[in-house]
Amino acid sequence: KPKANAKGATTVHNAKEDREQRNIIMFGPAAVSTDVLDIGTRRAEDKRSPGALCPSEFLGQPGAFDIPNVSDPAHFCRTNFASACGNADAGQTVKFAKGTTTLAFKFNEGIIVSVDSRSTMGNYIASGTVKKVIEINPFLLGTMAGGAADCSFWERNLGMQCRMYELRNGKRITVAAASKLLANTMNSYRGYGLSMGTMVTGWDETGPQLYYVDNDGTRLKGNIFSVGSGSTYAYGILDNYYRKDLTVEEAIDLGKRAIYHATHRDAMSGGINNLYHVTKEGWVKIHAIDVNDMHYEYAEEKKNAAAAKMSS
Repeated sequence: KPKANAKGATTVHNAKEDREQRNIIMFGPAAVSTDVLDIGTRRAEDKRSPGALCPSEFLGQPGAFDIPNVSDPAHFCRTNFASACGNADAGQTVKFAKGTTTLAFKFNEGIIVSVDSRSTMGNYIASGTVKKVIEINPFLLGTMAGGAADCSFWERNLGMQCRMYELRNGKRITVAAASKLLANTMNSYRGYGLSMGTMVTGWDETGPQLYYVDNDGTRLKGNIFSVGSGSTYAYGILDNYYRKDLTVEEAIDLGKRAIYHATHRDAMSGGINNLYHVTKEGWVKIHAIDVNDMHYEYAEEKKNAAAAKMSS
């Protein structure tokens, strides 16, 4: 709508310009205004000054990709934002807070895969219903531990590679070959800051197979693996009660108990226990149980056992 200024001249009121000005006033001159939405468009290219590669004064200015305002941005990122294990990131500016419990083990009747569902960001529980078992195909499963985005993306990428192999060769890929594909991918991105500790498991013509693959490209074959911040507690249960000749019911109970004890002692693990059983007919999901319900179930069991011991 036209309006008159103090000298009587007529100007045109531009609502978009007003909104942008209000945003700049609200957040300060160093903040990103609404034209950040134009990044990547021709309008942004028109606004950019010739030869500008990064903001000269303020981080967050639109029209360019921000990099650390230091002499060597690449070295700064490697030393301050790297994904590290244990206390290796103690001196970093940003520490990646990871927390999960996943486990898998082979026995005579197949493979048990058992995981929790809690996703954490430091002390903040971001989600309690994360699906940490990736169903790659009807005979192949992968687990997630580390960075949720990294694990989810690359294991789904593995699913695509496995399907392409099947279409090209007319047969299912073996577990060993699938784990090798993932390990090769991780090795090619080694040192790029990925955070992954996964298990690839399934049944092929050689029988049940279980592999561990991490972001360094490490690939290990074994009978028992547990990955995540609660893995030490899970290993305590597995080491005590694991046998190759477990029945299916005993193996399911072992996977369930190991996850429960890990979630009980590790604050970064919790939520729902999702448990899968892999056989030569493929995988089947056994249950999804809230670990709080498991707590009261095992507390009652412990109470009854103590009562029986006292009476005897």
